[in-house]
Amino acid sequence: MSKAFALPIPSSNGSLESYIAAVNSIPMLTPEREIELATRHQEHQDIDAARELVMSHLRVVVSIARGYSGYGLQQADLIQEGNIGLMKAVKRFEPTRGVRLFSFAVHWIKAEIHEFILRNWRLVRIATTKPQRKLFFNLRSMKRGFSALTDSEAQDIALALGVKPEEVREMETRMSGQDIGLVADNDDDDAFSPIDWLADHDNEPTHQIERKAFDRLQKEGIHEALESLDARSRRIIEARWLADDGGLTLHDLAAEFNVSAERIRQIEAKALQKMRSAMLQNHNEIVIA
Repeated sequence: MSKAFALPIPSSNGSLESYIAAVNSIPMLTPEREIELATRHQEHQDIDAARELVMSHLRVVVSIARGYSGYGLQQADLIQEGNIGLMKAVKRFEPTRGVRLFSFAVHWIKAEIHEFILRNWRLVRIATTKPQRKLFFNLRSMKRGFSALTDSEAQDIALALGVKPEEVREMETRMSGQDIGLVADNDDDDAFSPIDWLADHDNEPTHQIERKAFDRLQKEGIHEALESLDARSRRIIEARWLADDGGLTLHDLAAEFNVSAERIRQIEAKALQKMRSAMLQNHNEIVIA
């Protein structure tokens, strides 16, 4: 698109429900209007036409993003990533191909959401190949019920998705794993407490001293790295990564600074890179000293 335009964001109180209600109130386009707008954008780079195409399909992004609510990521961030995919789709949409924008945009919306999940969900960092990613995003829907896969079911899924049966088993284990409390839930001395069976090799005094020194250097490094940022970048990093209440979303900060959520993400990425460089330099100076 020839220049950026702001998408609607939640109201000043950060209400995702208000955002969803707002985008659902925007009417969908008729086929004739869609072709007219897409032609204006394709031939004349008409930003107003592009805006109307995007705005009329924001409800599609919300609908798709809801399908990824089981990955532990904030819905507002999933929607924002999907909106980026929608804008990419509008940029590439060709009305002469006889396909509605809705159908064309689904791929781009899902692709952006998938990439966001893969970047942020720790359990899926093994999904580095295209077949493994396909396995990750399809395994839940292909399983029959909640019981463990049988050998034949694992074989069928592996064949359908182009992966090995053992990869299906590994992904199933990672996605269905549950946290186990290390400490007993009651005061019964006879109650099973897994932590009692674990050896604490770090409790040795020299290890404690080293750990405290390391923690101190880490805190000092983060503080110095934050000091290297401008006020806006520091506010964004602190609100997104250092807040005790779970942090703010991209939309929250976009409303605070009156810019787009994508702009907030760009500032955040640059700030994190600057902090990494500052901390690495500080570490190297300590090692040399």
